[in-house]
Amino acid sequence: MTNPTNSPMPDDPGAPENTDEQYVSPDQAETLAEEAAESAALDADEDPLPEVTDAELEDALAAESPVAEVDPDADGNGVVSETELQLAERTEDLQRLSAEYANYRRRTERERTQIAEQAKARVLGEMIPLLDDLDLAAQHGDLNEGPLKAFSDKFRTVLDGQKVTAFGAEGDAFDPEIHEAVQDLSQGDTKVVGTVLRKGYRVGDRLVRNAMVLIGDPAEQAGPAGETEA
Repeated sequence: MTNPTNSPMPDDPGAPENTDEQYVSPDQAETLAEEAAESAALDADEDPLPEVTDAELEDALAAESPVAEVDPDADGNGVVSETELQLAERTEDLQRLSAEYANYRRRTERERTQIAEQAKARVLGEMIPLLDDLDLAAQHGDLNEGPLKAFSDKFRTVLDGQKVTAFGAEGDAFDPEIHEAVQDLSQGDTKVVGTVLRKGYRVGDRLVRNAMVLIGDPAEQAGPAGETEA
């Protein structure tokens, strides 16, 4: 009996890859899963990595792994033969290829680290409103004892371990990069934080929320009716 499609009979016609057109091998599934995870992480990233021009990339590559020049006079007799010249060219090509691969691995690792840090900061940033509620509860005396105090202590310990730090205190120098000014009540050239309406937060070195403040004058300059204290 001949094959109507004139195609060779597979060695194992009952195997899934031969009977199911949509069959995906375990190795292919693992590869597809890794690609999907990386794609999802990039799509969900709200803080994209800075773009790098070709010139900047070339400068960075040269700075990271410079390729040393190869002396074509391998035997040191002062005469460079055709064989020695070709050997030097192949050696430089190999060194350049090795340097490019090493730089590629470093760039990839940096990008993965940045994506992970951005995702971490985004998740921790969503927990900051809980800290606001706990601060209000503390102001009303609801954290003196009981289950809510225990939760507050544990929650803050977890965030401290993730390097979540608050900033924004009265008397701090006003910085428009990290302070969101609602009103400027200062009268002099030196501006400081007069009143903190909402704390700001960082995760490590990454700013996740500005502090909302009123701008005032330094304490040593603020006297009655705006007069300078003696």
